[in-house]
Formats: sequence, structure tokens, C-alpha cells
Amino acid sequence: MRKKIKNYSGRNFKKDRSNDKISKKKRSSLMTKIRSKNTKFEEEFINLLRKFTRKKFKTHVTDIKGKPDIVFNKAKICVFLDSDFWHGWQYPRWKHLLKNDFWRDKIERNRDRDKKTTLFLRRQGWKVFRIWEHQIKADVNQLMINISSKEIL
Repeated sequence: MRKKIKNYSGRNFKKDRSNDKISKKKRSSLMTKIRSKNTKFEEEFINLLRKFTRKKFKTHVTDIKGKPDIVFNKAKICVFLDSDFWHGWQYPRWKHLLKNDFWRDKIERNRDRDKKTTLFLRRQGWKVFRIWEHQIKADVNQLMINISSKEIL
């Protein structure tokens, strides 16, 4: 009988970590293909945002701290689209599953950097929004409605 799991993704965070089923060389090859921008969920969100709003925005702005994924300059709004894994959504629940300290340290540094960046930008007068990957994948249309109710769009 299958154990009932109560979380959005259907993942069992209580299981023990098992050995990697893929060789180190293959795993390395897979990890090099992961990109920091223009990911599938980002592109889907940005394309829908273009259809949903008439306000002008820029993507992947490098001259603002944290390189926000979406920036509405006139309204001083930064939007970060955070991946569930790399930015550690519910990280304390699954950190014990990570293979070694390298990945734990990496995700913890990412989370700390995200907090510091958000605080810095808010002190500079920016409105900062962080949207999780699972929120976009769950129901991107509802997410657009929620965002517009906050008067971003």
C-alpha cells in the first residue's frame, strides 16, 4: 500500500536518501545543462505576463542588485521567479535528502542571498515580489489574477 503524502508535489520528504542511480559523469553532464535564466517556467510566465499587461517591463536586468527576472521600472517593482530546488522552497523538510554538504551549503547561501537582496531593494524603495516555481506550474492564470489584485499590473 502506498503511503499518503500531503504536499503539493507528491514528494515524500520523510524518506531516507538513497544512492544516486546515475554515474558521476552522467550526473555532471545533466547538471551542466541547468541554466539560471530563461528556464521553461520563467519563459511561460513572462510570455503570459506580456499578454496580461500593457505595462512595459524588462527581463533579467543586470544593473539592479540580484538581477531580477522582471522589472517594472516606472513602478519600481522587481519580480523574482525562484526555482523550488535552487532557492530552497520548504528546504528544512528535505535538506536531509541531499547527498553532501556542498548542496546544503549552496542552497543555504542562495536563501541567505535572496533575503539580503530583498531587504536591500526594499530599503531602496523597490517593491519586491518572489514567485515560486510551483506557484507558476500549479495555476499560472490564477497567479496572474492574484498579481493584478496587488496592483502590480
